[in-house]
Amino acid sequence: MQSITESLNKQQAQAVTAEPKSALILAGAGSGKTRVLTSRIAYLLQQNMAHPSEILAVTFTNKAAKEMLARLQNMIPINPRAMWVGTFHGLCNRLLRLHHQEAGLPATFAILDMSDQLGVIKRVMKANGIDTEEFKPREVQNFINRCKEEGKRASEVYSKFSKDKAYIQIYAMYEAVLQREGACDFAELLLRAYELLSRNEMIRHHYQERFRFILVDEFQDTNVLQYEWLKLLAGLGEKNPPNAVFAVGDDDQSIYAFRGANVGNMMSFVQEFRIREPIRLEQNYRSQGNILDAANALISNNSERMGKNLWTDAGKGEKIRANRSDNDFDEARFVCSTIQEYIDKGVSPKDIAILYRSNAQSRLFETELTRRGIPFMVYGGLRFFDRAEIKNAMAYMRLAENPSDDSAFLRVVNVPARGIGAKSIENLVDFATTNGISLFESMQYIRGAAAAKFAAFKEIIDTLRVAKDEMPLPAFVDFTVEKSGLKNMYEMDPNGSERIENLQELTSAAQGFIKEEAIDTENSDGTAVENLSALAGFVSHASLEAGENQAQVGQDAVQLMTVHASKGLEFDIVFITGLEEDMFPHFRSKNDKKALQEERRLMYVAITRARKELYLTLAEERMLQGRTFSSYPSSFLTEIPGETLKWLSRNPFESRYEVEDEDSWGSRSGSSKNYSSPYRNSSYGGSTKPSSHRFASNVPEWAKGIIETKKEKLQTQKIRAKQNSNSPYKAGININHEKFGPGVILDTQGAGDDMVLIVKFKIGGIKNLLARIAGKKITIL
Repeated sequence: MQSITESLNKQQAQAVTAEPKSALILAGAGSGKTRVLTSRIAYLLQQNMAHPSEILAVTFTNKAAKEMLARLQNMIPINPRAMWVGTFHGLCNRLLRLHHQEAGLPATFAILDMSDQLGVIKRVMKANGIDTEEFKPREVQNFINRCKEEGKRASEVYSKFSKDKAYIQIYAMYEAVLQREGACDFAELLLRAYELLSRNEMIRHHYQERFRFILVDEFQDTNVLQYEWLKLLAGLGEKNPPNAVFAVGDDDQSIYAFRGANVGNMMSFVQEFRIREPIRLEQNYRSQGNILDAANALISNNSERMGKNLWTDAGKGEKIRANRSDNDFDEARFVCSTIQEYIDKGVSPKDIAILYRSNAQSRLFETELTRRGIPFMVYGGLRFFDRAEIKNAMAYMRLAENPSDDSAFLRVVNVPARGIGAKSIENLVDFATTNGISLFESMQYIRGAAAAKFAAFKEIIDTLRVAKDEMPLPAFVDFTVEKSGLKNMYEMDPNGSERIENLQELTSAAQGFIKEEAIDTENSDGTAVENLSALAGFVSHASLEAGENQAQVGQDAVQLMTVHASKGLEFDIVFITGLEEDMFPHFRSKNDKKALQEERRLMYVAITRARKELYLTLAEERMLQGRTFSSYPSSFLTEIPGETLKWLSRNPFESRYEVEDEDSWGSRSGSSKNYSSPYRNSSYGGSTKPSSHRFASNVPEWAKGIIETKKEKLQTQKIRAKQNSNSPYKAGININHEKFGPGVILDTQGAGDDMVLIVKFKIGGIKNLLARIAGKKITIL
């Protein structure tokens, strides 16, 4: 017994040696939850409280399951084969294999991955004459999986919307095909296992009696059906008390709502399993004190938390460094030059990570790291120019540049789908090979049903070939994405938003290429010039950037990844980049309290990846879709205590002021700039009032002013006195705009014809107005 708990802290030991009943372990980031979970199993076995066959442990990855078993075997001499340890899908598969007859499945039932499932859906739709243009197969797939994750069969789903009714019919046909063929998709494994237990009392009671101890890792990431399955297995409502469920999780790290994860399961667990008080693991063994203070302060702004406060005895450590660059190119240069300095000092590249909110942000860092010869690895994803949507768009541009590029032709001739089958393509290839001509040229000789489909594709390429000589390169990239049908294809895909962002970033890549290579793209009259060389150069640039520069697996390399991909990882030095409104927090969280809280949890996860040093970076201007937009600092920066921060650039919150009182118009704390964002058409300013939490010491005066109205008025008077008396526009002055209505000037930037007014309107939020234009529509009150 001594050997299991001697190295645990008080709270860890409390969790490991808890009574044999249900418990919730709130395990903060870096608090040793895996160790606690494994030690709990070892404790149960060593104390003869359980036999291995009475233990079922659920993890979220197969890798985690293997690691748990390996650790367990190192702790105590047992044969773990009698235990059930695995993922939800793995355990449900095991259950269904043992009881396939009762579950209505053949013994050798097949498991369909996502690609296989999509193929079956397409086959079902084609066989029943359903238009795949009107009803997108991938949308149908998402609908079916969402229904299954909610525990609903086609017969149990109701909707008043005609499109959903069609989806329900396809769902029913799909179910019939899977039943006939004896197959299960991933969602079906869990749903059928749930149905097996709920409908067969004998089997349910057998496993309830067997698995007296159920342990669940990453409980905050369970979805509705997974939790219902666990309740069945535990005997909740049948036994008093039910089996002991040892749930380990962290509500502050619940970041997978888009996958169906329901953070509310933790509170439901407390209520339904009558947990008196969760055991909190708050001592952190990963990060320095300043990093933890920042994380604690940030996450305290979320409501409905179960509550915990991370701490460490490792000392405060270095302050968090924050830097605002002039633009996103400079941000990449700052990050990569800083990384170079660390490497020169002997820091291993693999101990450094660059985190970003969305994959599209990786491109500039990839380019700059490549330029500097720093090895890097894009974790859990592909490099920018290796991504399918980018390769598809580039293939269209390659054909516009060179119609004889057969590789590009074969990649996109049926992307998006045009009904050109494999046999038609095979015939085309044979004809081209026989006659020694390109596939593009061969299309004109095709006869029969495929001729019209090839002609439609040829028309697209011909249009692009003309357009490339008439448009600047960035505009041509946009035109290609639109004309090819790629944009529409990904917009219709419920999971295509990230691909759309990447295609928008491709336009920025083209603009950046023009800038970096100093290629002149327009004459004085606005007409395109040298576009042939610009397109040819960009196509070559993309080919050279793709694949070759990425480090190989196992190589010592800087790690690039999204914040979502970083969960569970840790690094000595972490850069959290793109900390601007609409980037992080993401623009989709606007006016959605739950979404904003998930974004804040995501930021919490990002911060707690750092062991020793943390950098927060942002840009004053960012190129999006080939155009430069002003960016406003992320509201999350206002929630980090000033004493933990060291600004390497000018603090962007200095000399910013807010409107006069809390009851006037209100806005989300720290998120007040309504810049011209390509992500949305609506104004950013909202009517949601800020929470009444204690502001961090480095909060800008305009944010403090919401609460500290007297201090704000004094600061406003001071700033008025310093402003140029020749300009009628001063911070604090009330105005009326003939379109936007009443507002107050928060700040001005520039002078003369370049002066920009930052105005907060009562209806419509904050807008940037060019004074020389807006002046004709403004009345000073």
